[in-house]
Amino acid sequence: MDLILVLLAQLVQIYSFALIIYIFMSWVPNVRESAIGQFLGKICEPYLEPFRKIIPPIGMIDISPIVAIFVLNIAMRGILSLGQFI
Repeated sequence: MDLILVLLAQLVQIYSFALIIYIFMSWVPNVRESAIGQFLGKICEPYLEPFRKIIPPIGMIDISPIVAIFVLNIAMRGILSLGQFI
C-alpha cells in the first residue's frame, strides 16, 4: 500500500512539473503550437479551467495556475500523510 501512495505522490509531482512547464511555455510565442505544447495543453487545460473560472485574471496576470499548483501540493502532502496512518 505504501508503494501505491508513493507512486501517486510522484505522479502528482510530475503533473505539477508539467503545469509549470506549460505555464512557462506561454511566455514564448508559438511554443504552445508545437507537438509538446499541444500535448501539455491537452493534459493541463482541463485541470486549469475550473481555477480560471473561479479566479479571474488580474490585468494581464493569471494567478489561477499558482493556486492550481498549490492545490496539487496539498493533495500530494495528503497522499503522503495517508501512508503514515496505514
